[in-house]
Amino acid sequence: MTRRRARRRTTATLAAAALLLPLAACARGDDRTEITFFQFKPEAVQYFEDLAAQFEEQNPDVRVVVQNVPDPETALRTRLVKDDVPDVLTLNGNGTFGEFASAGIFTDFADDPVLDDINPGFVEVVQALGQSEPGAVNGIPFAANASGVLYNEELFAQHGVEVPTTWDELIAAAQTFQDAGVTPFYGMLADAWTAQSPLAPLTAQTAPDDFFEERFAGETTFAEGWREALEKEGELYEYTQPDPAAVGYQEGTRAFAAGESAMLLLGSYAVPQIRTFEPQFTVGSFALPATDDPERTTLVSGVDVLVTTGADSAHPEEAQRFVEFLMQPEVVQEYAEAQVAIPAIEGAANTDPALAGVQPYIDDQRLVGFTDHQFIPAIPLAPLLQEYLLGGDAQTMLTQLDESWDKVAARRTWGLGKVEEG
Repeated sequence: MTRRRARRRTTATLAAAALLLPLAACARGDDRTEITFFQFKPEAVQYFEDLAAQFEEQNPDVRVVVQNVPDPETALRTRLVKDDVPDVLTLNGNGTFGEFASAGIFTDFADDPVLDDINPGFVEVVQALGQSEPGAVNGIPFAANASGVLYNEELFAQHGVEVPTTWDELIAAAQTFQDAGVTPFYGMLADAWTAQSPLAPLTAQTAPDDFFEERFAGETTFAEGWREALEKEGELYEYTQPDPAAVGYQEGTRAFAAGESAMLLLGSYAVPQIRTFEPQFTVGSFALPATDDPERTTLVSGVDVLVTTGADSAHPEEAQRFVEFLMQPEVVQEYAEAQVAIPAIEGAANTDPALAGVQPYIDDQRLVGFTDHQFIPAIPLAPLLQEYLLGGDAQTMLTQLDESWDKVAARRTWGLGKVEEG
């Protein structure tokens, strides 16, 4: 029986399984097959625990042990050293995932019907991070985010500013707000990672398309490919409040919610945080234009949550059933609406107004992944970027970044489908 047919059979028998629950609950005892579910998203702990409980009700022969950990990447690395790969995992689609995928740790879903309903653009983002072999898909996109610019729609209307579609228009908008005594962008450099958010669209649009392929091969440098993006980010930070180093993510999102800036250089992932402070305006979003050609503007969209399984799971059939349960369109949609995320299901949309400005890019699959997701933690991109934006110079930053990359590359080849210890 194919997986597609098995999935239909599973769906068709849910009602019957539910009728048997009282008897199954009494009879199952310790006879259930136990699978581990490694869940990394701290703000979605209850959501996924509830899903696991629903799955158990519909599959009384399986017990799902949900494992929520405070530092998931470190915890997972520790487990991998012990050859203890969880059966099912949610992970962020970043460089660490790419490293593990390239090492063959996760299942290849390339021929799995579960991908039939997924937006191909998000599948390509996952593949670009790392593959166990050419053409492999080692994670199933569940929900994505959009990294661009968040803005105060009422402030834009009040000052007659249109949503920028070119780089010059973006700088002109920032200048208009600054001249009116409104902080254009609220900087949050006390948390260094926030500086990576605008870097992603800037590098995606100004660096060569094959930049990372050449960088992995040692055929180019950041000094050659990233200078324009870095200098443009430096220009954006000239339009922040006077001391961005004194403010972190918590304070910055609070200030934006209070109307203290017109824009934030962050993505949709920040919207739930902003709304906890009850802003009295509509939070909008747009793709950050890095050039003066609107046709070159792409939306940086990371796979914020992906689902995968261990390649050598002791319980592949039960793990597959749980994956198919998690990837039901209604499950994905409910999560996306709760987290202001983009459902990875093809043709699906989140009608939240904070995403309206970027939805056309999603519909047209004008998507690129986060360039900073090509970095593993051993390369200190965020601290180097923070230092540059606080008064350093671009050449020093780029030189240090190249040196750090080359130092790690001398020990390990990662990304683009390969990880080898040297």
